[in-house]
Amino acid sequence: MPIMLTRKDGPPTPFRNAEYIPFYYFIPKSILSRCGADFREISAPVRTVKARARAGEKKPVQDTKKEVDKMKNTMKKPVVISIEKLHPFDGHPFKVKDDDEMNTLIESIQTQGILSPLIVRPIEDTDKYEVISGHRRLHAAQKAGITEVPTSIYALDRDAAAEVVRRIYHLCLEGKGPEQIARLLQKEKVLTPTAYYYSVGSSSANRPMPSNPYLWKDSTIDAILSNRKYTGCMVNLKTTTVSYKVHKLIRKPEEEWSIVPNAQEAIIDENTWLRVQELRKHKRRPTATGKTSLFSGLVFCADCGSKLHFCVAKSLKANQEFFRCANYKSGRGECTIHYIRNVVLEQIVSVAVSDLADFVACHESFFLQMIGKQQSAGKDQNIRSIKSDIVAGKHRIDEIDRLITKLYEDNFAGKLSDERYSRMAAKYEKEQAELLQSVSTKEKELAEIERESVDIRLLLAGLREYSSMETLTPEVVNKIIKRIEVHNSEMVNGHKRVGIDIYFTGVGLVDLATIKEMLAIAESSRP
Repeated sequence: MPIMLTRKDGPPTPFRNAEYIPFYYFIPKSILSRCGADFREISAPVRTVKARARAGEKKPVQDTKKEVDKMKNTMKKPVVISIEKLHPFDGHPFKVKDDDEMNTLIESIQTQGILSPLIVRPIEDTDKYEVISGHRRLHAAQKAGITEVPTSIYALDRDAAAEVVRRIYHLCLEGKGPEQIARLLQKEKVLTPTAYYYSVGSSSANRPMPSNPYLWKDSTIDAILSNRKYTGCMVNLKTTTVSYKVHKLIRKPEEEWSIVPNAQEAIIDENTWLRVQELRKHKRRPTATGKTSLFSGLVFCADCGSKLHFCVAKSLKANQEFFRCANYKSGRGECTIHYIRNVVLEQIVSVAVSDLADFVACHESFFLQMIGKQQSAGKDQNIRSIKSDIVAGKHRIDEIDRLITKLYEDNFAGKLSDERYSRMAAKYEKEQAELLQSVSTKEKELAEIERESVDIRLLLAGLREYSSMETLTPEVVNKIIKRIEVHNSEMVNGHKRVGIDIYFTGVGLVDLATIKEMLAIAESSRP
């Protein structure tokens, strides 16, 4: 006998188990339980199934659902454990102080007990546990004389999650964007962060379990690549409120954040993080053919500063693919062509990198000494000049505040006319606004210079990697080279010559010939 279903905008409709139910029908649970297994397997509208097919999902929906249900069922109830078996993990960043807040927490635990269980993980080959979250509650319980506390035991594999983060950063160094990285992780069936937390028996900020545990989003990749906490830092004070009356949160400028270094174990070193941030400023989009160059996103015009587009076509052979200034536009633009073939650029860069790698391998200490001297001289002077401008600007801003206040007082006392007050106040306010903009720009410039401190460990690591390779790879290129500038071609003895400036990571332009001459002079002067 068919089941009678009522459509919201129509008469009762008969339905049998094998038929499809559109999403706009209302089905009571009492009826749903009698529909049989055939109906329960129809878990999504047709459009969802088609969407999965277009996305290339090969795994059956029912199998994925079973995996999701299995992860959800791993959530565990709190277990009471003796305090003697609990130990804080080494080097944890949580500050446990015996202050007024701790005394209040002790009193609360004595009267109500521990309401929120501690999160712990088992220590291998022992009956003890490592505290992941709840160090203050553990300390308060010890002070209160409590011998047992409620805990949630999770088999957290921090190394596995850290390895995924490292791989995401390495893929970015290879030249891949967030969308490409997301597709690759999905193809390899790597669990998303939320799915990972569910798989180990935890939840991520009470977020629901995703229907597809392997469906990475480019926004997730973008958030991981921009999160500084992976360098071991603790970043605080990123937001503030509009005012004490309006509690809407607004994001503060990055230079106003509170960054505490070495607050936790680092997953990504500082140099890698900074290099990734630099790369992400210059997005690399594949051509219509899907091809990218080894130097995509790194090549710029030496005259106008714009990027050089990587040009390919089906009619062009591999040795004919070239770079061209984005402002050229077939002679109608603002710049000249600045043309160079990709194979030629690769040969030039390979020779330059090879020469530098060989020299550094033989004379690393001298190279570091010379680069350090060259950079420190000009850099220190530039920093002093910028700091002086910032101090002078802030002093003048405060002075203008006092002048405007004095004008208001004179106007209120009748010493200054309204017309003259308005004119002078507008003049001072305009000057102050310009100064505020200038100070903000210089503070950002100073932060950028200090961020790019003389640290060439990333360059040295890339050069060592290259010494064991036959050809350049995208990851090595992005470690070693910060920028390539191409000059317009010139006729020399009947041949076209193109000037290339290679800016290496951490050191900029390197005049290797001059450094070799200095080395020869230094060696000849030795007794």
